[in-house]
Amino acid sequence: METQLVTTRSDVVLSIVSPVYRAESTVAELVRRIDEAAAKITDQYEIVLVEDRCPDGSWQKIVEAARVNPRVRGARLSRNFGQHAAITAALTLARGNHVVVLDCDLQHDPSEIPALYAKAMEGHDVVLARHGDRQHAPMRNLGASAFRWFNTLFSGDEQLGTNLGTFSLLSRKVVDSFLRLPEAQRHYLQIIHWLGFSVAYVDVVHLERHSGTSSYSLPKLIRHALHGAVGQSQRLLHLSVALGFAYFGAAMVATIAVVVRYLFWGIKEGWASVIVILLASTGCILLTLGIVGIYIGSIFEQVRGRPLFVVDQTTDQEPR
Repeated sequence: METQLVTTRSDVVLSIVSPVYRAESTVAELVRRIDEAAAKITDQYEIVLVEDRCPDGSWQKIVEAARVNPRVRGARLSRNFGQHAAITAALTLARGNHVVVLDCDLQHDPSEIPALYAKAMEGHDVVLARHGDRQHAPMRNLGASAFRWFNTLFSGDEQLGTNLGTFSLLSRKVVDSFLRLPEAQRHYLQIIHWLGFSVAYVDVVHLERHSGTSSYSLPKLIRHALHGAVGQSQRLLHLSVALGFAYFGAAMVATIAVVVRYLFWGIKEGWASVIVILLASTGCILLTLGIVGIYIGSIFEQVRGRPLFVVDQTTDQEPR
């Protein structure tokens, strides 16, 4: 894990962190709304924005925000490492006793931050925002539903089936525990649930996107779901074993049927059934090999020991 961002503890009460990607037109409004919400809780807060090397002018907007607002701190990654690596970088930067994580597109409403903080003050270490209907395009909602179903099925965590996102609040001990986990295949919610601290939920409204479109296409969602399932569970391997047993059982039944037909009725020549069996068995073998290959790839990524992210610039290096 990248260590150059680790900062000393301070008297910061609340950190609000966000991974930033393709948010050039959103950064200023995001900072304004966070300021408005956090000021209702404390005057000792900070806003941490980590730009995940996107192709627009998001970093320049973060630099501008930091120049006019001393509470804003920013970091730019050396390349696009992905949302969950950017969240990890932001949590590494955060100094607050409690840390709020939210997306940069303003579909996570910053005005809900006081409600999350109030729930945490009841004695909970993790507070997750639970959405109702998501304000995405129909195909994007369909993809998100399939993603949550897949995560629930193959992670073994029933809570991931609820309408949860990254919008959340963590206590300092949860943040420190999260940062101690070194796995390369990171899925924010799955790691939070694995840590096992006290969890509470706050129902919030999912807003319309402020501008632009989501960077998560259907192929990216599928890849993200696969990495999450492989990184946190062995259920896909169990599935490949179950498929093997099921196919073996079907083959035994078919063999008995063939023998019975031969003894009592005879068998007419025909190749259709043979071709179907060959195609089915080949598909099953390739599926199983693919599942094993994904796990081997994840092991390869882990044993290389590369940092989860690399920082190129911070706003502390920029003249104010």
